[in-house]
Amino acid sequence: MDFAFTAEHEELRQTVRRFLEDKSDEQAVRATMVTERGYSEDVWKQMAEQMALQSMIVPEKHGGAGFGPVELSIVLEEMGRALVCAPYLSTAVLAVNALLEAGSPAAQKAILPAIASGQAVATVALVDAGCGWSIDDVETRAEEDGKAWRLTGTKVHVLDGHVADVLLVAALAGDEVALFRVEPGADNLERTLTPTLDITRKLAVVKMSGTQATRVDRGGDQTAALRKAVALTTIALAAEQVGGAQKCLEMSTDYAKTRLQFGRPIGSFQAIKHRCADMLVEVEFAKSAAYHAAFRAAEKADEEELQAAASMAKSYCSEAYFDVTAETIQVHGGMGFTWEHPAHLYFKRARSTSTLFGSPVEHREKLADHLGL
Repeated sequence: MDFAFTAEHEELRQTVRRFLEDKSDEQAVRATMVTERGYSEDVWKQMAEQMALQSMIVPEKHGGAGFGPVELSIVLEEMGRALVCAPYLSTAVLAVNALLEAGSPAAQKAILPAIASGQAVATVALVDAGCGWSIDDVETRAEEDGKAWRLTGTKVHVLDGHVADVLLVAALAGDEVALFRVEPGADNLERTLTPTLDITRKLAVVKMSGTQATRVDRGGDQTAALRKAVALTTIALAAEQVGGAQKCLEMSTDYAKTRLQFGRPIGSFQAIKHRCADMLVEVEFAKSAAYHAAFRAAEKADEEELQAAASMAKSYCSEAYFDVTAETIQVHGGMGFTWEHPAHLYFKRARSTSTLFGSPVEHREKLADHLGL
């Protein structure tokens, strides 16, 4: 399959890179990541109004740009490179995909324009406490109380769940997985920011005890629809991992060329050469896996092929990103271990994203099942 980028794709990449170099440099990341909200509302607004980034995959009829997985992956790759602190993955990727795959026309009409314009931060609460990322593991219960639905359960690892204006929740309605909307101010709703290793991306715990909700799906079991939404989001996350790994490779090679030891650049020593060469190989293979998955999604591959492509990309890109960040610290020597150097920020992001939407081991098991191994 040919997955070459067009001139328009490259122009999109350069435009997004220039914007993020201005709005998400290291100083901005460090200032934003320590705040409770975890993002700058001014920059979030500019992302929507100046760049239309939140509207990337929102259909044009709902005020979006109407692009697809390839263009979205380019944006995520650049965001990973810049280590952007923003609720983009939760809002413009996960929530939008969930609404496009499972949401009713009325829900799409009500929510998608607000996301596209940057007026709303949205997320999807998928994982129940003590459970995995599989949609089959959903345990939160939805009970109908007259004309209203009430949810009971605890959701963990909810991306930006503590600040989301639109909270979508996967829950069991009888034997079916359904999608519900819970208002941020609903009674018996508790949203708590979770302390995490990676403070550049915020996660929350959402507890519901008979919390009133509105069903926003198309009716029937939404397992397959939400599984596809998660696969599409996983592909976008793999692209983000590629961007971070590429940036770390560049930091390492630039440092190896300028850091002198015994009167020579350390990049001239065989040990450093081998480290950088190994990093380059991992980054290039990660790009191939991520780009392949994005183009397969754009071609609207069937469910099994899409899941296989997503699992292959996530498993390889997760490990490649982690390996490259670890090697980046080693190449930079003692300085690489310090708080002042950005290497640790990428290392922590790599560690957190490796388990987000399933670990590499889990995805390799899925891929093995798909191949009949």
